Amino acid sequence: MIKSFFLVFRIAGLLITACVGLKVPNVCVAEDTQIKFTDMTAQARLEFSHDDGSDGRHFIVEYVSGGLSLFDYDNDGDVDIYFLNGAPAADQQRRARPNMLFRNDGNWQFTNVTKEAGVGDLGHGLGVTIGDYDNDGHQDIYVNNFGPNRLYRNNANGTFRDVTEIAGVANGNRVGAGTSFLDIDQDGDLDLYVANYLEFSYDKTVDRTSQGYAVYASPLDYKPDPDTLYRNNGDGTFTDVSDESGVGAHRGYGMGLVCADYDGDGDVDVIVGNDVGANFVFQNDGKGKFKEVGLLTGFAYDRTGSIQGTMGVDCADFDNDGYFDLHVTSYQNELATLYRNVNGVFMEDVTNVSGAGLGTNREVTWGNGLVDFDNDGDQDIFIACGHLYPNVEKFDDQTSYKAENLVFENRGKGRFVNVTDQAGSGMKVKLSSRGAGFDDLDNDGDIDVVVLNSRAVPTLLRNDSAASSWIELQLVGDRANRFGVGARIEILADGKRQFAEARSGRGYQSHYGSTIHFGLGNATSVDEIKVLWPGGNETRLSQLPVNQRTIIQEKD
Repeated sequence: MIKSFFLVFRIAGLLITACVGLKVPNVCVAEDTQIKFTDMTAQARLEFSHDDGSDGRHFIVEYVSGGLSLFDYDNDGDVDIYFLNGAPAADQQRRARPNMLFRNDGNWQFTNVTKEAGVGDLGHGLGVTIGDYDNDGHQDIYVNNFGPNRLYRNNANGTFRDVTEIAGVANGNRVGAGTSFLDIDQDGDLDLYVANYLEFSYDKTVDRTSQGYAVYASPLDYKPDPDTLYRNNGDGTFTDVSDESGVGAHRGYGMGLVCADYDGDGDVDVIVGNDVGANFVFQNDGKGKFKEVGLLTGFAYDRTGSIQGTMGVDCADFDNDGYFDLHVTSYQNELATLYRNVNGVFMEDVTNVSGAGLGTNREVTWGNGLVDFDNDGDQDIFIACGHLYPNVEKFDDQTSYKAENLVFENRGKGRFVNVTDQAGSGMKVKLSSRGAGFDDLDNDGDIDVVVLNSRAVPTLLRNDSAASSWIELQLVGDRANRFGVGARIEILADGKRQFAEARSGRGYQSHYGSTIHFGLGNATSVDEIKVLWPGGNETRLSQLPVNQRTIIQEKD
């Protein structure tokens, strides 16, 4: 009955799409692109190689490690990098490798500051988010592990303090996933959403084979786990409100998530991608109570009514209509899927008609981002790829463990083109990727890429796309939380209106984009900027110069 209702709802969604004029594009023609990436990994000389903790026994928690975060930990104006590592089972003799923090020294040079910063957690790292939970102007780190999680408070002097027990956010001995800071009740401080993957322990692992070869078990071999929601008490501690908020009533195989006001009603909702299960949309009533409406919005399943192995989730307005759309990655033989937000009511799967899925079904797809790489004023798509079976070529000649990542250029009018082969030498890197992050690492006004690769060194890609105008916005909240997480930004330049939100935690179990970036094409000035802050305050600015970073402060 539910499935039939869903398919009827999908048909209605297709009619809605036809009414708003989305055309079916030609997606088969290879085209040149202005998007170009150069591999800077060797020059950066990062002393990091990811360890997933594997020892040949194929524990399911191995392949889901892990995410990364891009943020300015020392407030010096450039973006630093924090990588997660997995950890071996407790009965192994080898020592776990720590998570690592790298300070950006400029000119694509980075220094390992993990030890002095005090953030070298040795747990099995899965997800990570960044947020200023105590509103002191310095961003803090939350790591979602298999096992106890970690909250690191930024001491504002280049060091962090582990305050997990004080804050009450260890989250037990669970299998972590994506995580996000958000203000669920618009009281001015950041609450914390923690996605959980499944119920697992090393002594209850399930052994699986494929054509005689040992492989990882399916998530369906284990019970799904409900997510956790912590309310910020405003005194450095949090209270678990999972049950009273409504979040705890729903079990799912949580992986990536993003928090966004998808329905445009002024409060933040939570969108969770579930592996081998219906995706969740937790609709906020404005007071921190949530109703799960994934089926009603059309996001629970793809356009055929099928469940997917959803991995990463990102959210942005790819068609500049004022409503935030969704992109998710998935498993082999499933398309990475693009959902168009129709008037804040319905998420229409436009993967095929837009061309955004072309070439994504061969690989397992993980980290993702809706990002304006060529600064033309609309969002392109980056997808990190790589199989979870290191031995997959022995029994499947249709895919490979290591894979090239993918990039799709937004050509406007709902049309995307797979330009991976034309997007520079940086797209030729072939590894098994997981988390990905997108930010301006060299402060030149375009968005670069960092990818965490399983069992390998990371990938750093410099954006060498053709020069266009841009503006970057740094929000400073007053009544709202200090970094303006949850704020809605509207910008008008050269007759083109764009929309964005400030977010904490997104993609595949990662964090990026604390500074809000807009590509402006040929614009020579910004006509208007409007910021709607959590809590209702509004800030307006006009006639700003382009090609600069602008601080916007809330005036209460």
